[in-house]
Amino acid sequence: MLRRSSSVAHAVLLFAAVALPLAAAQPWPVCGTSGTYTAGSTYETNLDNLAFSLSTNASSSPTLFASGTVGSAPNTVYGLLLCRGDVNPSDCADCGTLVVQDVAQVCNRTKDKILVYNQCYAQFSDKRDFLAATNNSGVYSLLISGTNITSTDVAGYDRAVTELLNATVRYAVENSTRLFATGQRVGTDPGFSKIYSMAQCSPDLSPGQCRSCLDGLVGRWWDTFPLNGRGARVAGPRCYLRSELGSFYTGSPMVRLPNNSGSKILVIILPTVSVAIIIAVISLCIWNVRKKTRLAKEEYLSENDATEDFESVKSTLLSLASLQVATDNFHESKKIGEGGFGAVYKGILNGQEVAVKRMTKGSNQGLEELKNELVLVAKLHHRNLVRLVGFCLDEGERLLIYEYMPNKSLDTFLFEQRRQLDWAIRFKIIEGIARGLQYLHEDSQKKIVHRDMKASNILLDADMNPKIGDFGLARLFGQDQTRDVTSRIAGTFGYMSPEYVLRGQYSTKSDVFSFGILVIEIVMGRRRNNGPELNDEDILSIVWRHWEEGAIAEMIDHSLGRNYSETEVVKCVNIGLLCVQQNPVDRPTMADVMILLNSDITCTLPALAPRPAYLIDGTSGYSQTVWRHWEEGTVTEIIDHSLGRNYLEAEVVKCVKIGLLCVQQNPIERPTMADVMVLHNSETTCSLPAPAPRPTYLSMEALVTPKP
Repeated sequence: MLRRSSSVAHAVLLFAAVALPLAAAQPWPVCGTSGTYTAGSTYETNLDNLAFSLSTNASSSPTLFASGTVGSAPNTVYGLLLCRGDVNPSDCADCGTLVVQDVAQVCNRTKDKILVYNQCYAQFSDKRDFLAATNNSGVYSLLISGTNITSTDVAGYDRAVTELLNATVRYAVENSTRLFATGQRVGTDPGFSKIYSMAQCSPDLSPGQCRSCLDGLVGRWWDTFPLNGRGARVAGPRCYLRSELGSFYTGSPMVRLPNNSGSKILVIILPTVSVAIIIAVISLCIWNVRKKTRLAKEEYLSENDATEDFESVKSTLLSLASLQVATDNFHESKKIGEGGFGAVYKGILNGQEVAVKRMTKGSNQGLEELKNELVLVAKLHHRNLVRLVGFCLDEGERLLIYEYMPNKSLDTFLFEQRRQLDWAIRFKIIEGIARGLQYLHEDSQKKIVHRDMKASNILLDADMNPKIGDFGLARLFGQDQTRDVTSRIAGTFGYMSPEYVLRGQYSTKSDVFSFGILVIEIVMGRRRNNGPELNDEDILSIVWRHWEEGAIAEMIDHSLGRNYSETEVVKCVNIGLLCVQQNPVDRPTMADVMILLNSDITCTLPALAPRPAYLIDGTSGYSQTVWRHWEEGTVTEIIDHSLGRNYLEAEVVKCVKIGLLCVQQNPIERPTMADVMVLHNSETTCSLPAPAPRPTYLSMEALVTPKP
């Protein structure tokens, strides 16, 4: 009664007046020819386990869909299970149970097999092609109702079916999160007064992929099925299309095409309860977004932006099955890196090398960063920015897929393989980073502050061209917005600007500061604050000292030898120091940086401001002030004036001393909190240990008082 084919060939499913109900013939299997397995074999065990897993996962999934893989070669089994979009989870579970029962019984242990039921579709194979495909390529199922229509207007019937199928497809793609729709057409011809339809895609497809798959089925419908057949369906792993003269789905049709004096009017039917639920959900979402925006403005996009962002990224949605195939089910051998939020895998997707960033499953860590990165990177298109290929949010997974960068990140070459980075490549990298940042700040659709510029976030392609990646902490700015303030300091110490570290202020000039650090690191071949001891001299201090002494050549990466352009090196050092000036106003824009990089001589560069206060052991800043008064024995001069003289001097001195003990540079010298309680409850300050000398890190605290 059924035929498997990817061609026009088909068989007829006959119904007589006394025939059993359609369910009695289930399942309708389609058996492949790729090979067989033996009873009790590892393959059969894997097949049974996968069928059970898919049944459980599909019935518990909001999309009633599951795909997966069990076992390793040569006994790997790939499979998927999709329940009809109008059934409830209980019916889906029942159909899944039938799959579990039948999977080993049908097809005489053929490895490739399709099981078609009225309420679900399952497919298994030892090959993964059908999971990675975006259409019903290869083997799929064709079912045909064997009787013919009674009407003589076959052409009119064919037009009516085609119109209904197209309308149903359009609704499934444009209005359903499940990529599912049912339809009905009411006509005047008694031979086909009512036609019913259904369209569905596996929800791991994007709407565009679903539309392409279903449109292909509609386009070949009458080449595949009899022109006067009462009903037919195509059941495949990626999309499913059906039409009948009798109702076969539950509930009211989502699409209704009435025959009103020949006019074609599309009516969308939504049950009252569904409307109420949708309105309630939308209202709740709007309220929630507004509340969060009010409480933490810098952490969220505006509601209009969020809608626009979703529209811009939904076409890049990829299936989990395709990514499992691309990465050999995230095999350890495919792992190329690991970070704070998860691992990165190399894969092959549609013949293209990709990097799959997989967030730790079941953890909320990094969720905001993923959403932020997704909506931002989808908008960005520049040769010096890493390109987003797609994303996947199936079955609890959170995956971002990028173009693969074969030379990994800049820090690998800069700090581990320095001899492979000659000066020409370094200068090209500096220019490329500057070009990418200029695009983010000035040339993209919206002004974007990256907030985490560092060597490990600069990726290198096969030709050593730099591309900025990791936009998890990036923020959108309005066109007239110059800065923002956050209470959540996030980024990488050493690259963060002083005003951001101390006051939470960030702007495009924060990225400029980070770029300046990168330039210095590229020239010196050393990571900032990466010496063997905590009190090693900061590389910025080293650069400033050599700059002031006119001895730049002494601090250039020794691996370069003398193989560099001294003019370019001096220019880059000058630009780097301009970028790390204390006052953000004194730092150049990235457009300025590009002009400076392309200038022929260094004398056109603006003069540097004096060495920033944060690189000097000065006396400004409250921590410096406290230490100075402690050393001078004048602690009472720094006490809050609003207290007047209404305090116990011994307690104040004790608290100041405890505070200074707690902020000592060497962690070993700081007390535990148990020690603090003992000290706090002691009656005299003389029993407290003396603080070590003033910490050298207090040179940073001078930044609390900004440059006038």
